[in-house]
This record gives sequence, C-alpha cells and structure tokens, in this order.
Amino acid sequence: MGGRGSRPREEKERIDADTKEARAGLIGSAMVSDAFFPFRDGVDVGIRQGVTAVVQPGGSLRDWEVIEACNEADVTMVLTGQRAFKH
Repeated sequence: MGGRGSRPREEKERIDADTKEARAGLIGSAMVSDAFFPFRDGVDVGIRQGVTAVVQPGGSLRDWEVIEACNEADVTMVLTGQRAFKH
C-alpha cells in the first residue's frame, strides 16, 4: 500500500465495479427541483441512474414530456404547484 488514503488497485477496481452495478447508489432515490424541468433530458438521466420519484412544481410548456418520461419508466412524479425558485 502507498500513502495515506490510497488503496490497492484490485480493491479500487472492485469498488468501481460495485458502484457501477449499483448505479452509483441512486437506486430508489428521489429527484427534487424547486423549479420546473424545462425538458425531459434531466429526468431521463436521473431515471437511468435509478431515481424512482420526481418532485417538481410543474409549469413548463413541456411538462407533458417530463410526465411522459416518468410514466414510461414507472417513476412516481409529484407536482407541487408551488415554485420556490424566484428570479
């Protein structure tokens, strides 16, 4: 072993493989935004990583795309109807 904080290469490779298999530990997590998602791509990334719930105020002209992404992936979405993000 090297200096403080270093790990043997084999151990690091095993940890990296375990993390990749577990989708970086996001399985079952919730994605929350204080403003709407203007496009579905952000939600798609979260879903690919294991997000199972999305919470947002809604209000985008493209809300239907984000709702569709969640429906396709059987992901729960909660629309709060209240924005916390102000300009």
